[in-house]
Amino acid sequence: MPAVDAITPIDPHAWRTDFPILETRIRGTCPLIYLDNAATAQRPRQVIQAMVSAYEEHYANVHRGVHWLSDQSTDLYENSREKVRSFINAVHCHEVIFTAGTTAAINLVARSWGDSQVKAGDEILLTMMEHHSNLVPWQQLAERTGCTIRFIPVRDNGTLALDNIDELVTERTKIVAITAISNVLGTINPLQEIISKAHAVEAKVLVDAAQSAPHEVLDVQQLQADFVAFSGHKMMGPSGIGVLYGRETILERMPPFMGGGSMIRRVRLDGFESGDLPAKFEAGTPPIVPAIGLASAIEYLSRIGIAAIREHESLLTQRTHQLLQEVDGVRILGPGPAQTAGIVSFVLDRIHAHDVAQICDRHGVAIRAGHHCAMPLHKALGVNASNRASFYFYNTLDEVDRLAAALKDAKKIMRRA
Repeated sequence: MPAVDAITPIDPHAWRTDFPILETRIRGTCPLIYLDNAATAQRPRQVIQAMVSAYEEHYANVHRGVHWLSDQSTDLYENSREKVRSFINAVHCHEVIFTAGTTAAINLVARSWGDSQVKAGDEILLTMMEHHSNLVPWQQLAERTGCTIRFIPVRDNGTLALDNIDELVTERTKIVAITAISNVLGTINPLQEIISKAHAVEAKVLVDAAQSAPHEVLDVQQLQADFVAFSGHKMMGPSGIGVLYGRETILERMPPFMGGGSMIRRVRLDGFESGDLPAKFEAGTPPIVPAIGLASAIEYLSRIGIAAIREHESLLTQRTHQLLQEVDGVRILGPGPAQTAGIVSFVLDRIHAHDVAQICDRHGVAIRAGHHCAMPLHKALGVNASNRASFYFYNTLDEVDRLAAALKDAKKIMRRA
């Protein structure tokens, strides 16, 4: 049997120097400990400089000019599409649609594919752990069409209850929309099993990869989902840029979602003909510089290695579970580290999540507080709000130790209050 290449462990300190914001001192005293990466990641100097250079040296509108500067800008923009295609291992560049983010990508599918394919009597299958971005667009589609939404339940341990999956995925199912990794629980979902079940009844599958694309290897050919959506800002790219991957054969049949410039082949007073992929779904001036920034972020991630990032985050998650279990009154939401990505959500007994986050902030520790855009999941868990620590490759074990110390301080402060 051939030897398996070992993953070189990440030294987060070797990469932290590329991130100016990580040198920040909160209120001039506490070093910043940034543990809110599930909300958005930080950017290295290389990504920032790529965007500055694009504005200073190459900026013009794309696809429309015949002058040199427009050619330069167009080449950089389309090179960014190729970087994404390679990163997710899509077959064709035109299967990569640039959007404003994961939310915009999912809405595009719900509006274009959904409005043209879904009708009353059809069913959409979601899970109870979905982010609002992968819930509300389908609720809106149900309002427009009269279709029914069904849900895969979540077990008490934070994993999906798939015992009755054959009763949930039926000939009435038109699409299954599922998160790859829960943004609250960190649960890594069994996508292959669910995709196989859906395709057996000729249902389509959309994967919300917002939490997985920056942390897990994403191979759309191996995954075999019909649509995959993710955001640039969670993987060190700029905000305002995201990706919708779609199978060529499906995208070709979908009507354009937005009308305007660039998405057309020909316009007459009595109608229009839409352009080819990917232009058909990129109306107006696209996010030119954000796309260039995203390409730089992908290059940076590729130098580190996604598998190494996953391994490092696993160490951080294990340490967090260990230390939080030693804090009296902490309830960790979701399964153990073996079944989760670098996300740990928790509640502290009799202390509101916002109070916990504010006390952590006094220690320079930035964590999330609230429902994390997953209100139905929190209701199912029996809590109104939770705290969330989420990691990236630049986080250290020492930062996890300081999170635990901040939580112990929160217990002392609130006990005296």
